[in-house]
Amino acid sequence: MQEHNTPSSIEYKQKSVMTNILFGSRWLQLPLYLGLIVAQAVYVYFFGLELVHLVAKASHLVEADIMLIVLGLIDVVMISNLLIMVIVGGYETFVSRLNLEGHPDEPDWLSHVNANLLKVKLATAIIGISSIHLLKTFINAENLSDKVLIAQTVIHMTFVFSAIAIAYIDKLMRVEHKH
Repeated sequence: MQEHNTPSSIEYKQKSVMTNILFGSRWLQLPLYLGLIVAQAVYVYFFGLELVHLVAKASHLVEADIMLIVLGLIDVVMISNLLIMVIVGGYETFVSRLNLEGHPDEPDWLSHVNANLLKVKLATAIIGISSIHLLKTFINAENLSDKVLIAQTVIHMTFVFSAIAIAYIDKLMRVEHKH
């Protein structure tokens, strides 16, 4: 039997091709996530260097210097956590399912991740990172100008208020979605 190319069947095929192209374009994000994995490897390398530096020079460092190095290590860990949230959460949300159901190491938050939750988690992680930077600044305050201290505090507070706004908007959207 011969297939008839009626205007509606041609239109359906065109829509189907366009839908497949648009939906398939999400895979263009894969190299971005792979690049973030490489960036995380760089952070692991940096962490190792800083840890070796801390151990090798521990007996020659004063407490404030040790604290600054340890805060730097914590900062690297927090940035690495942020990278994991973006890589795993972003891939799961925007590219493809990871199919980790029942896996003992599946992160708790992954089962209910969506773009809004990811934004709130990222904003919270950025506040944590900013807090570490601000603490390092305050520990080293005698070597910095008041302008630097004020600027970093204002930047940190901007992150805090932005995160509160994002969380509030997310809450409003959830309430609106329920109605």
